[in-house]
Amino acid sequence: MAGFDTLTDPTPEHQMLRDLVADFVKTEVEPQAATHDRLQTLNRPLFGRLGELGLLGITIPAEDGGAGMDTTAAVIAHHEISKSDPGFCLAYLAHSMLFVNNFYYCSNAEQRGRYLEKVISGEWVGGMGMTEPGYGTDVLGMTTTAVRRGSHYVLDGTKTYITNGPDGHCFLVYAKTEGKVSSFLVDRDCPGFRTSQPIHKMGMRASTMSELILEGCEVPVENLLGREGTGLTHMMRNLEIERLALAAMSLGIADRCLELMVRHAEGRIAFGQPINRFGQIQRYIGESYAATEATRALVYAVARTVGPDQRNRLGSDAAKLFAAPVGKQVADNAMQVFGGSGYCDEYPIERLFRDAKLLEIGGGTLESHQKNITKDLTKQMCG
Repeated sequence: MAGFDTLTDPTPEHQMLRDLVADFVKTEVEPQAATHDRLQTLNRPLFGRLGELGLLGITIPAEDGGAGMDTTAAVIAHHEISKSDPGFCLAYLAHSMLFVNNFYYCSNAEQRGRYLEKVISGEWVGGMGMTEPGYGTDVLGMTTTAVRRGSHYVLDGTKTYITNGPDGHCFLVYAKTEGKVSSFLVDRDCPGFRTSQPIHKMGMRASTMSELILEGCEVPVENLLGREGTGLTHMMRNLEIERLALAAMSLGIADRCLELMVRHAEGRIAFGQPINRFGQIQRYIGESYAATEATRALVYAVARTVGPDQRNRLGSDAAKLFAAPVGKQVADNAMQVFGGSGYCDEYPIERLFRDAKLLEIGGGTLESHQKNITKDLTKQMCG
């Protein structure tokens, strides 16, 4: 094995993981990416391959059936997959980070015994229900309620824009119990639970999205995660690794688009010479490279500071705030370098451009990161 980069691959195990995922992406993800984007469907057999490769439980301890790796490993996986198919990667993120990682660190042994093996193998697809039709970033405004009635909680409300909604079997759903946020495991076979028709999207079309509709939904008491009122803690703890994974997805988009534009600019002849001889093209390439490398350094540096027992909201917000626009900007630059051909689906640039926009919205809007950073810096510097 070649020498590894101590920033992006701090150990030989991280380099081995990157090689594994990169090979999987080249041989299995890339050939199907455009097709499932057009079909707007999740490739379930390919999703199962993520389980076979041990990627669905990447942050879960080995003694519980996971890969036993860290936040840097999660960043590597999302980075590499998004070079080819960010939509498929979003389905992976919703399952592995929003459900599996979140579930593991707020569940008990009995709950893990019922769910963990099936979600780590990919037999069950998971997701997370937080956003509501009237409440997104304003999480505390959510109106979904849970009332205990004997051996069940009865949940009422609607969650929207839920990745893996149409394909998922189990969801980590947030609802209010006596005004405080609690976390619940909700299965597709719970009475009173259903999903809407798929919601069609501009990008990330290789992952599916729908509403989760809870109408007198009966959830067993043993599906409460932790204690009543602790859901907000679960949510906030998981947001940091989620945001780093989303930032890594933007980095993957930028890496791929930069490679495409550099190769195209050398081979495309205009006015008797390669277009990379022209200053404006050099500007697109140079600025894209600088922004991509800055993103790489920030995302991987912050990844080392986040884990189950290590918090860094300031760093994870900064990483996503900086990284999210970079994927979109580099894709835009690549499209300018390619001209009309970049706007067509002959090349993956138009798909990557569409996919990139979500990263400025999902997992926290750019504005929410600005708010959090200001709040945390003020507390840190002003007391």
